[in-house]
Amino acid sequence: MTDQHVAAPSGRPAGARTMHRRSVFLALAAVLTLPGAAIAEPSPTRGGTLVFAVDAEPPNYDCHANFSFVFIHPVIPHYSTLLKFDTANYPQVVGDLAESWNISADNRTYTFKLRRNVLFHDGSPLTSADVKASYERIIHPPEGVLSVRQADYAAVTAIETPDSETVVFHLQWPDAAMLANFASPWNCIYSAARLKEDALFPKTHVLGSGPFVFVEHVKGDHWIGKRWDRYFLPQKPYLDGYRAEFVAGAAAVKGMESGHLMAQFRSFSPAERDEMVSAAGESIEVRESPWISYLALAFSATSPPFDDPRVRRALSLAIDRWQGAQTLADGTFLKYVGGLMRPGTAISMPEAELVKLPGFSRDITASRAEARRLLAEAGVPDLRVTLTNRKDVPIPYGPAGDFLVASWREIGVQARQEMLSTKDWQSALETGRFAAAIDLAADYFDDPTIQLARYVSRDLSPINHSGSTDRFLDALYVGQAMSTDPRARARMVRDFERHALTAAYTVPLLWWNRIVVTSEKFKGWNITPSQYIGQDLADVWLER
Repeated sequence: MTDQHVAAPSGRPAGARTMHRRSVFLALAAVLTLPGAAIAEPSPTRGGTLVFAVDAEPPNYDCHANFSFVFIHPVIPHYSTLLKFDTANYPQVVGDLAESWNISADNRTYTFKLRRNVLFHDGSPLTSADVKASYERIIHPPEGVLSVRQADYAAVTAIETPDSETVVFHLQWPDAAMLANFASPWNCIYSAARLKEDALFPKTHVLGSGPFVFVEHVKGDHWIGKRWDRYFLPQKPYLDGYRAEFVAGAAAVKGMESGHLMAQFRSFSPAERDEMVSAAGESIEVRESPWISYLALAFSATSPPFDDPRVRRALSLAIDRWQGAQTLADGTFLKYVGGLMRPGTAISMPEAELVKLPGFSRDITASRAEARRLLAEAGVPDLRVTLTNRKDVPIPYGPAGDFLVASWREIGVQARQEMLSTKDWQSALETGRFAAAIDLAADYFDDPTIQLARYVSRDLSPINHSGSTDRFLDALYVGQAMSTDPRARARMVRDFERHALTAAYTVPLLWWNRIVVTSEKFKGWNITPSQYIGQDLADVWLER
């Protein structure tokens, strides 16, 4: 027996759910427990190796340049960040390298006091100079260095290090997302000395201060980390080590059923979940949550014919997202129709407004008629399209690509798919070597400054894969980030969404629902709406 996902009254996603076969019996036991009695939580035990699945492997080792879970899950346990999210109380932020911090009354100065006992895995001490060098690399990347979240830190004007344990960030305007940005799991702190020798050192080497030391990466097979015995948090990590195996689909399902695999932290599909529950029963636990992730469709906005907004808009109009949410939900985790902010959140666009925008109407017949008219007007009534897609992460990319090709066929567009490895797909997006592509939009926190950065002009935001330049969107982005009035900020975000979805440089396809399956022996981990956070594995342990 399993709980099923519970929808909010509006049909929007509700909060995270945890479920397994013993849930009913545990609930009954709770009812029968005498008042005042408590069921003791098991204490963490040390030892054991966590074996988990990752659908594909990281294209390189640089935190600042990557944007996929295939990087985070094997690599991030080696690193520390300034702050991090407390997954048991998400979205509360807690210290990681920072022992304490202070924010000035005008929200323009952030002062962090660092822990004193932090060592990199080569034994060298981590100081404020390393934090400064790492953030300078993110905000002002040297030539040849890619920093995909550079736009998130546009407010930062200076970083000071008055002593080895203090870092001060000065902002030119108050930024509502800044504290969350300091907790970004992507902001790995690197050795300043190594960066001075070679700014590209992190791309090919792993040297952090996190709970686990890098052991090996065997391409096409696995990644191994072992406990860092000089980690700055006493008694942690609990695990002896971990092994990430690069397996997906049926192989991952069978690995979970056999007990060889203990977790897969991204998501399984509902059908895969049901198969594992049926086969493995009480030996597994299932958790579900709405997800700050969606598949997007990116167009090369600087290349004909996609430099014409009519063509981009037509291909978005052809997509029946509402039908897709029904047909793709069981075999994938594509589930919700939404704009640029996660459906069901306070700042997301209400459905009554969303359906008025191109590509989101429930009247697909009228939308497709308008799409054909726009293509004819643009002079490409018989358009042919190559859709660049990701092949080594089959769910949800494969079904999503097939769905798009079928949708475009309905307006007379002939499309073929170019299926690439994660490394080549990511490279194609970063360098603009595509005409139309399935893109990933995934974040660690529901905030416009974080989530809208991919729509800011390419010269300001390398994660804008369409290559577009739109100064109106840039102005709205900065305006909402600076705003201290929640209502004014919400209005600017709404204006941003309307303009971006109509211009259609990049458009959402469908938002996701997260389904994480773990071994019943796996403890100390909490599901959140992001596959990026809570993955340093410092707190997890295995029940003997």
